[in-house]
Amino acid sequence: MKKLTLILALSLLFISCNKSNESVAPSKDFKTAYVDTSKLMEEYQKAKDIEKKYKDKSDQMGKELQAEVAKFKSEAANFQKNAQANGQAWAQANGARLQKKEQELSYAQDAMLRQLQEESGVEMDSLVSNVKKYIKKYGKEKGYDYVFASGDTNVSILYAKDQYDITKEVIKLLNEEYASDEKKEIKK
Repeated sequence: MKKLTLILALSLLFISCNKSNESVAPSKDFKTAYVDTSKLMEEYQKAKDIEKKYKDKSDQMGKELQAEVAKFKSEAANFQKNAQANGQAWAQANGARLQKKEQELSYAQDAMLRQLQEESGVEMDSLVSNVKKYIKKYGKEKGYDYVFASGDTNVSILYAKDQYDITKEVIKLLNEEYASDEKKEIKK
């Protein structure tokens, strides 16, 4: 009798859980879409501009560092010639200065890379945050229940019909907004 009561109670619980899930909303009433985040970041003009800005900055900083590296290579070549002419004792006595300079160049390169990564990281984090806010606003305005992200690094969709891909529309609108903001900045 206890078993029958337990089975009956579990059955009622199972049925009531199913009914409560059905009353929420059937899945066919949901409006969904997805954005290919990799494509968005490739085609969003602001992201391209940020990437170009830091590539240019990297090139400029790299040129300055390359001048120091060329100077160091010249000093290293002179050191080798002098070491051959003056012997091993001279090379050991004067080699520490050259090693120190090589180490300083290595530190300068590491510092430059770190600085570029930190600066671009802050700007890209801000960009990603703004894009997320924009997509949230866009989703609300268009009446979507869900807008998913897909891309190289964060695939949360294994399959979706192309009709649900709103990436192009979001990129177009983001680029228009960015161009409008740029025009406002120029006028200021």
